[in-house]
Amino acid sequence: MRKLKVIITGATGMIGEGVLYECLHHPEVEKVLVITRNSCGYVHPKLTEIIHNDFFNFSSLNDRLAGYNACYFCLGVTSLGKNETEYTKLTYTLTLNFATALASLNPDMIFCYISGAGTDSSEKGRTMWARVKGKTENDLMKLPFRKVYNFRPGGIEPFLPLKPTQTYYKTYKYLKWLIAIIKVIAPNAVITLKDLAAAMINVSLTGYPKNILEMKDMKVLMVERNKLIDLEIKFQNKIHAESI
Repeated sequence: MRKLKVIITGATGMIGEGVLYECLHHPEVEKVLVITRNSCGYVHPKLTEIIHNDFFNFSSLNDRLAGYNACYFCLGVTSLGKNETEYTKLTYTLTLNFATALASLNPDMIFCYISGAGTDSSEKGRTMWARVKGKTENDLMKLPFRKVYNFRPGGIEPFLPLKPTQTYYKTYKYLKWLIAIIKVIAPNAVITLKDLAAAMINVSLTGYPKNILEMKDMKVLMVERNKLIDLEIKFQNKIHAESI
């Protein structure tokens, strides 16, 4: 099985940070490159960080973006307070610009895009953000990557206490009881950030028959990932025992 050499965007946000944390601690991830406007705040032997302000132009980074086989695109903005033109620029144009650059440099790459539950693949629905996300998913799948996977999470339960000063941490702290109820009533409506990150890593290692991954698909991948980790630990323990 090939080791993963990963590029992550959005590492200062909730999902991106969770994915970064999992990558840094996963035995099958060899190295991680974070592209960010502000430092992610992590230091690790696997990690390289590039501070880059213009996410619409990556030509100056071409040499540093080559040689990777997975990308976890976790960068995103809310549609609240934005018209369709603004939201399209920050969601569709920015994402496709970055992905197109990566595809030309790394045609063997697995590209994982964080989309959202309710995304409209037809691009014709009444909900603006869902149409834009749908077009983004559709056009990503046309790029010459080895494979593109669009993740559509619903409710996400964050790591605690990675960033106790962040808004999402404070929100979760006060709504933890509600999430617990939702998980009982509708178990496929909520996924932990750890499990979402695990699913993204595992799909890069083992593949999956679908390009659009709903919550139930992520949970299947999460379970497979845990089996993979257990096998790796048993293998390493066996090697250690034989060397004594």
